[in-house]
Amino acid sequence: MKSTLMMSAAAVAICAGAAFADDHLTFKPGEGPFDWDGYAAWAATAPDLSGQTVTVAGPWMQPEWGFFENALAYFEAATGADVIYTGSDSFEQQILIDAEAGAAPNIAVFPQPGLAALMASNGQLSPMPGNMGDWVRDNYAAGQSWVDLGTFTDANGAPQMYGFFFNVNVKSLVWYSPENFEDAGYDVPGSMEELKALTDQIVADGEVPWCIGLGSGAATGWPATDWVEDMMLRTQTPEVYDQWTKNEIPFDDPRVLAAIDEFGWFALDDAKVAGGAGAVASTDFRDSPKGLFTAPPQCYMHRQASFVPAFFPEDLEFGVDTDFFYLPSFADKDLGNPVLGGGTLMAITEASEGTTALMEFFQQPIAHEVMMAQTGFLTPHNGVNMEAYKDDTLRGLGEILLGATTFRFDGSDLMPGAVGAGTFWTGMVDYTGGKPAAEVAAEIQSSWDAIK
Repeated sequence: MKSTLMMSAAAVAICAGAAFADDHLTFKPGEGPFDWDGYAAWAATAPDLSGQTVTVAGPWMQPEWGFFENALAYFEAATGADVIYTGSDSFEQQILIDAEAGAAPNIAVFPQPGLAALMASNGQLSPMPGNMGDWVRDNYAAGQSWVDLGTFTDANGAPQMYGFFFNVNVKSLVWYSPENFEDAGYDVPGSMEELKALTDQIVADGEVPWCIGLGSGAATGWPATDWVEDMMLRTQTPEVYDQWTKNEIPFDDPRVLAAIDEFGWFALDDAKVAGGAGAVASTDFRDSPKGLFTAPPQCYMHRQASFVPAFFPEDLEFGVDTDFFYLPSFADKDLGNPVLGGGTLMAITEASEGTTALMEFFQQPIAHEVMMAQTGFLTPHNGVNMEAYKDDTLRGLGEILLGATTFRFDGSDLMPGAVGAGTFWTGMVDYTGGKPAAEVAAEIQSSWDAIK
């Protein structure tokens, strides 16, 4: 206790003596589930950046804009620097314009790695500070995955680490009602084999295990691509997954067909899906989870990303009416615990002393914990205090991230738009309508060949 008080006092002293007084900080040093000791130790050796400005631009608008500025305040308090964040709903267009004009911010926050990779290849990004790759590898769960995802080729074709991921999302989830599971005597499965056995058991009990809907207007079909991507990660190595998303193996490769048919095992059986297999493509994805909460339930499970509670009925109690579990891996394939998702990455567009210091600040648990306590922010940083998450739902998602052995981005987002947001979507609708996987995959491959 004495040590904690001393370190907290040091942090308070640092804050009071720098650009921001303690009363400007959202969470008072020494209070709450934050790593004040680590913050004080880092701040004690942080450079004096008084009079310097660091600019950051990204896609976050309010309220995320304000939450991010609240986290930046702790950097400003320790260093005396002024950090200016500018958010834009057309960030991806604006950053290209600014870079071409020589007016880029110090740091750009990219919602997906594709544009960052393009700018790196054009010589418009600076590599991360020298030790960042080792730090991420050692301090992020599935650390090598994050290093790989942030590594792009430079203007000379050499790979370098340009991206540091800060805020991610999780897609490998199955939502369910704990109350319904308890009433029926079902247990949360710990492997894909157990998940399939549970699916069969629910059918044998005369009930329907799954709600699946692919409808999404012009984007109809995308929920099925997420299913296939998750199945690729659970049946093949990460290297094969990467080859697939780059078309280094064809879309109609037997390994891809096997992943599509794993999805079909769940979706193409009338007994396993609410409304029957014929309703999968026509059911709107926003309506499909509602069957979990009817009385009696129309289904017991729904695979969807962390955003889906936005479409749940109001006033549900988490842990009673709704909860989630990790979409499990196959016990017999030795592929670890892969997680599918996405995330935002920081990249340096204009290097400076302040920029390097800010990237070092983002390595500190406090930078993540302040965000965790305010909003739907998830981090693979294994040094944070999990109690800092603002609710149990986020904490559970954070635990899945920390348990990941591999992390990969949504594959369709990595493919050319004509495929990932085109023929892959429509092909999955055709597949759920009865067209064979081999025929669907061959057509998707033909569309990819046509744009090469």
